Amino acid sequence: MADNKRIKKQTTIKKTAEQPKSKSRCPVFKKCGACQMIDTPYEQQLRKKHAHVAELLKPYCKVESFIGMEKPEHYRCKVHSVFTHDRKGNPLSGIYREGSHEVVPVDSCLLEDEKADAIIASIRGMLKSFKIKTYDEDNGFGLLRHVLIRIGKNTGEIMVVLVTVSPIFPSKNNFVKALLKEHPEITTIVINVNDKQTSMILGDKEKAIYGPGFIYDICCGMKFKISPKSFYQVNPIQQEVLYKKAIEMADLKGDEVALDCYSGVGTIGLIASPHVKEVISVEVNKDAVKDAILNAKINEVKNITFYQNDATVFMQQMADSGDKVDLVFMDPPRAGSTPEFIGSLITLAPKKVVYISCSPDSLANDLKLITKGGYKAEKAIPVDMFPFTRGCETVVLLTKTN
Repeated sequence: MADNKRIKKQTTIKKTAEQPKSKSRCPVFKKCGACQMIDTPYEQQLRKKHAHVAELLKPYCKVESFIGMEKPEHYRCKVHSVFTHDRKGNPLSGIYREGSHEVVPVDSCLLEDEKADAIIASIRGMLKSFKIKTYDEDNGFGLLRHVLIRIGKNTGEIMVVLVTVSPIFPSKNNFVKALLKEHPEITTIVINVNDKQTSMILGDKEKAIYGPGFIYDICCGMKFKISPKSFYQVNPIQQEVLYKKAIEMADLKGDEVALDCYSGVGTIGLIASPHVKEVISVEVNKDAVKDAILNAKINEVKNITFYQNDATVFMQQMADSGDKVDLVFMDPPRAGSTPEFIGSLITLAPKKVVYISCSPDSLANDLKLITKGGYKAEKAIPVDMFPFTRGCETVVLLTKTN
């Protein structure tokens, strides 16, 4: 009898072990690779990320609590879709499989704004009736390569960018009418021409075929122009949290001169401008500087000056001229800063540095150099800008030691 019970128990365990694992929340999870934590409970994601950041920054400072999102799904307000077709010529749209140029068809995504996904689906459904062919990377035939949607989360404005290999778009007026009938909330439609064999999404030439060719959004009370190529954080809710935290950590008194490096369209510098005496903003990209100057005019900010220059060169020139700043905001690309930039920063010797990073690994590398140059990392606060992925943003306050 005891043996029969034991056999039954073993059989039950075996059956349980053979049961199939529960399906992923995302049907293309294994093919896509973009959302590595899509099936991990959100609180657990935050704990894992915090542990990673804390381990990397352990030699430099304490990492405070992770700032997560109340509603972490559908946060991406910049959505890019690659357009291609199946063997029968039927249009498909989706994203590149991680590390390749193979297109994974996607109808909807838990990370992307639902309205953006709906617009992309409508465009895909309209192509056959307008006899518009999708681009074929192998033979170079076809017209439509990508669709980019940008949404002003706080204004409701929507931009649709049609990336084509030619500026000639058949029946474009009727196409616009049909798309607006489906989605009257669209405020502008732009054709961007990319006729090169390149991994870049956008080309150099573009023309608005409906609306002004750009949208606006609001962050921390400031209004920002967003054009197809503008850098603007993909998660506007957490962007506001991040920038407010950066200003708060700087503990500004109102009489500081602040230098905003890697300034892009001037977002951080403009948001900081009411809290300081003067902002000096430096950015190497000419188009971004033009947008930044316009953003200052829109917001009637008078105490900010924009320079188109390499930040490393600019800081070194300031130091050589004997110029001083009290504070440096730096928000470098994912690869982090450079030893040359950090050398110029140390020479300029501001009292405080607020470092905004989108890569904990490169942040740790840079902190090693900055702290060797006479700075102390006071605290770090991670912000979950990219839920369901490994990515996060971290703000670090550094102060000059005597």
